[in-house]
Amino acid sequence: MRLVRWTPDDLVRRLDDVVAVYGEAMGYRTDLLEARRGYIATHVRRPGFRAVASLTSEGHLAGFGYGYLGASGQWWHDQVHRALDAPTRTRWLTHCFEVVELHVRPPAQGHGLGAGQLRALLGMAEGDTVLLSTPEADEQTSRAWRLYRRFGFVDVLRDFHFPGDERPFGVLGRDLPLEPPAS
Repeated sequence: MRLVRWTPDDLVRRLDDVVAVYGEAMGYRTDLLEARRGYIATHVRRPGFRAVASLTSEGHLAGFGYGYLGASGQWWHDQVHRALDAPTRTRWLTHCFEVVELHVRPPAQGHGLGAGQLRALLGMAEGDTVLLSTPEADEQTSRAWRLYRRFGFVDVLRDFHFPGDERPFGVLGRDLPLEPPAS
């Protein structure tokens, strides 16, 4: 397995694989995946875009992650902005890198790929803070929640409902830069 940095063109070139991994990891229906394809293709042109991928020795996509600088007028940013009070908005949304997607195919989970992807992505990120959202789950049993807590993410907003998804989400944040790993 190798972790690589992706350019916007790299991600677009592998968009079918990206959407397939996203669908497997999130358990979304096919019709929702087709809608995500268009969003992802536009995300690659946003300021501060950064992406990473975990590739098998045969070049198959085992996981990926990407994000960019959040700004007014972006759907996710505006949803979270409306839900926060003014001091919290100032703290978290001023010069913020948003981790938009971070996924590993279920059979490849539990082997450190997600942690490697997150570390690499945050190491390249611009911004003073980083935010992400993840479906609410038991923090003791959810791999995603355990990963984010290990990386020092704290609660910014809990039990939040994004339009179009019936599940509650947690919005988590941490300061940047990410400290280098201890040697």
